[in-house]
Amino acid sequence: MKTVLLYLVVLLVFSSDVYAQIYSSFDFTWANGNNRQRNFPLVVKDDSNEVVLTGVAMIDSYYNVNFNQPLDNTHVSSGTIGRTNEFTVNLMTIGFESNYKNIIGKLSFQIGNILNFVQDIDPTVQRGRNTGTSNVKYLREASAGYHFDVLQGLNVEMGVFLSYIGLESYLTQENWSYQRSIVCDFTPFYFTGGKVQLFPSDNVKTELWLVNGWQSYNSWNKGPGIGSSTYIRPNENIQVAANFYGGNDSRQEVNRYHHDHSVVARLYQNANSESLSQVAISLNNHFGFESGEGKAYNTNFMAGSSLATRLWFNKNTIGLTLRADYVTNPGLHLAYVPSPVTPNDFTDAIANDPLQRISMGQATVTLDYMPNDFATFRLEYGYREANHPYFAGRGGTTSPDGWSTTPIPSNWRPDLQKTEHRLTGAINIRL
Repeated sequence: MKTVLLYLVVLLVFSSDVYAQIYSSFDFTWANGNNRQRNFPLVVKDDSNEVVLTGVAMIDSYYNVNFNQPLDNTHVSSGTIGRTNEFTVNLMTIGFESNYKNIIGKLSFQIGNILNFVQDIDPTVQRGRNTGTSNVKYLREASAGYHFDVLQGLNVEMGVFLSYIGLESYLTQENWSYQRSIVCDFTPFYFTGGKVQLFPSDNVKTELWLVNGWQSYNSWNKGPGIGSSTYIRPNENIQVAANFYGGNDSRQEVNRYHHDHSVVARLYQNANSESLSQVAISLNNHFGFESGEGKAYNTNFMAGSSLATRLWFNKNTIGLTLRADYVTNPGLHLAYVPSPVTPNDFTDAIANDPLQRISMGQATVTLDYMPNDFATFRLEYGYREANHPYFAGRGGTTSPDGWSTTPIPSNWRPDLQKTEHRLTGAINIRL
């Protein structure tokens, strides 16, 4: 109980208007995790020329080459990429947003490969009846709310939202790299609940969240998860953010706490330059832990960082991103399970590790060609390394011949390796 009270005090302090986000004054389309569109062609207006609806349409597709060459074409331990050596539609989404006459509404539908390893694995749908992912997983966002003219704005909304935790977005078009950083990949992509969003000034945004749980459509227990998100953008070249979360996200009395903060800064800008036209950096740090039911925070925690540098060339039509990130996750409360078939080299290694520790590092180099606001052609090299076998090897992670319908012999084990090299080409179209 003392831990929960301490968390709530910290939550309220960091939710004050010390931290903030600019509502509309500045252009932050350059920032990591933000939509880079300046123009929105899918607009419906009323007779007085006021915008009623803004349409949203996006297709994200990729071809990924995993140099470990898994025979089942399954790329594991990623919340972004799920297949290799084949053309894949990762995400296709269409919908609308509205802020008409103080009414706030968002409705976006989605299909694609990413739903198989994000939405489909939500375990809370097994609690009780009259529930399941089949009727909600195709909703990327679905929310309704109202804008009150308090200070610079007060919004109250309820529904399914994209996650506020972390720096990088669920939508790859908004990120400087295609594969998300490990720290963002290990944290939620969506929340179901309600939020109160306050803009104390033009450059301040702070939010208080009540949600069903950590990336869950339904609730684990009776109490909701509690969170806050606060941003500050003192000018058009810097953004500072702090996010918090606390909740009981297990069938037992185990509490989860998580915090991340980030700084994104633009160091140079000359939009008309045909050589170097922009330079920016981003730093995102995470720390979280579980406690209760025999779990201690010092043996069940997650800590990690991601540092990226972004260079733009030729009037911001070419982008180059260099990124490095690292995470350690003793207790494995956030780590992906690399294979459904057990035992395997990963489970054996963890069983022999007193802290059940997994540590992983990643480095990516991303080259973008952006002829306009609506199209991104991306080529990315990525390298990952873990202290235990964690990535798919040539033998794959499904069955001896790679098919999920093949009976698994008792002596067969998934092929897991400590390192992975990949090359990913992606095309993203967004209107």
